[in-house]
Amino acid sequence: MSVEIDVLYEDDLHCRATHVSSRKTLSTDAPVDNGGRGETFSTTDLITTVLGSCIITIMALVAKRSGIDLAGMHVHVVKEMVSKPVRRIGTLKVIVTIPKGLHIPEKGRAKLERAAEMCPVRQSLHMVLLYETIYTVIGHAPAWGSYMGDMT
Repeated sequence: MSVEIDVLYEDDLHCRATHVSSRKTLSTDAPVDNGGRGETFSTTDLITTVLGSCIITIMALVAKRSGIDLAGMHVHVVKEMVSKPVRRIGTLKVIVTIPKGLHIPEKGRAKLERAAEMCPVRQSLHMVLLYETIYTVIGHAPAWGSYMGDMT
């Protein structure tokens, strides 16, 4: 399956991307520390965004098959840039928070964690980034354990 995206350079480090089949658009701007105005998502912010969205979507798909509604689940992603040997994303730290009061059996939690680790975006990035995931429940310390892998 292929998806087409058209990107137009507008000016002053701003681009507009169009999802061809839906005609939906989004804009990017270079970050302030790289000469832009930081008025919207930078390109590396979008990588961070799609990782979080992918994790939450894949987990919700797996949960739905088991009759579990993950409404209210929250994923927070922190992107840390590095400049050596070249400017790039160095680390993505992901915190997955399950809504308070949502009981998920241990077997179900393990299944959801595996689903998150198999997110296609993560699998696409796994060779070049340091990646950390922490699973927690609102109001509790990180209880699901964590995974940290050196992807370099």
